[in-house]
Amino acid sequence: MIHALRAFRYRNFRLYFFGQSLSLLGTWIQQVAMSWLVYRLTGSAFLLGLTAFASQIPILIFAPLGGLWADRFDRRKLLIATQALALVQAMALAALTYANLLEVWHLLVMAVLLGIVMATDTPVRQSFVSELVTSKSDLPGAIAMNGFVQNASRMIGPSLAGLLIAVSSEAFCFLVNGVSKIAVIVIVALMQIDVRAIKAAHAPMLRGLKDGALYAASLLPVRLLLPIVALISFMATPYQALMPIFAAEVFQGDARMLGFLIGAAGLGGSSGLIYLASRRDVRGLARHIVFGALLTGLSLMVFGESTLLWLSLTAIMLTGFGIILVGMGTSMILQTIVADEKRGRVMSFFTVAFLGMSPLGSFVAGALAHRIGAGHTLFAGGACCVIGAALLWRQLPRLRANMRETYARIGVSDG
Repeated sequence: MIHALRAFRYRNFRLYFFGQSLSLLGTWIQQVAMSWLVYRLTGSAFLLGLTAFASQIPILIFAPLGGLWADRFDRRKLLIATQALALVQAMALAALTYANLLEVWHLLVMAVLLGIVMATDTPVRQSFVSELVTSKSDLPGAIAMNGFVQNASRMIGPSLAGLLIAVSSEAFCFLVNGVSKIAVIVIVALMQIDVRAIKAAHAPMLRGLKDGALYAASLLPVRLLLPIVALISFMATPYQALMPIFAAEVFQGDARMLGFLIGAAGLGGSSGLIYLASRRDVRGLARHIVFGALLTGLSLMVFGESTLLWLSLTAIMLTGFGIILVGMGTSMILQTIVADEKRGRVMSFFTVAFLGMSPLGSFVAGALAHRIGAGHTLFAGGACCVIGAALLWRQLPRLRANMRETYARIGVSDG
């Protein structure tokens, strides 16, 4: 863990870490409040999946553009702009709810708008980390801590949302998210960043996207690891959209039970990030990614069929742990090996795989759960993750041989 803490030597990273903590905490509070509000108003598993689909499907379309902009423009200014747009969305949602004017279609539209903002914001944030630490040896730790704050927020945010809904209302949760965006805008504005040299002339937008795609496709780790990330995102992460069903129907709980279940997954994810942060560098991460995919699949199968609360909490913690090993392990590898001038575009493809496939999975899972039940839906998704882990394991010797050559070229040796 001491290796990851070295990133806090940098003032900009300390500010970024604190700002991201507030922003992501607010985002999770809003997302859980939206899910609970949809389920309270409709009782529909399909609409739960549709809401998650609407909030994340823009990532498939707009994340590559966000990555291109991250490579061309000042990432700090882009981050301020995306947070300002998220602020407007949160405040509009709060105003509609307080005025008792909110309908389900409003939630769907607002989810789409937030998805468009986040599609740009995510690759900018991921590529921005490399500007906050000056030493390449500190970059893996900074990436791990960036992932840690995401999952700590995922653990704390849902539980806090459940408490806020119980003592106040969903509208107050939306207001809290808006206030968090104001705070992060101020914090990012306080950073002192040496603006990267931006070339005056750029290739046309489509050419820039094509160049980034060709570069990404030339890297074997991208070709082998992004498909497993996409599979985990499509098959495993839809548990988040279906969680209100488990909270209300399987365990006969309320919003606080929902917070506990999602918070348990966040605890598992945070534990995975602490483990990743304790590593000296990126050596050996390919094996951990295979293990993470296997663990995700097996634990999700158990969660889908369990009716015991202690077993379900344990299983979903392991699911969160496995997802993070796959997602953040891949992110650490990619951010270590890619060229800085193409970092934004490569990480936008990672964003599409890690976040963009999730809405498709949520949509399919919602429709499938309506027919065969939420538990059987997650069991089937877990089984597919196990198959994916087995396929990647067969490619592991080839992948590790390629990574040894790459690491040697950039000054990192693979163990």
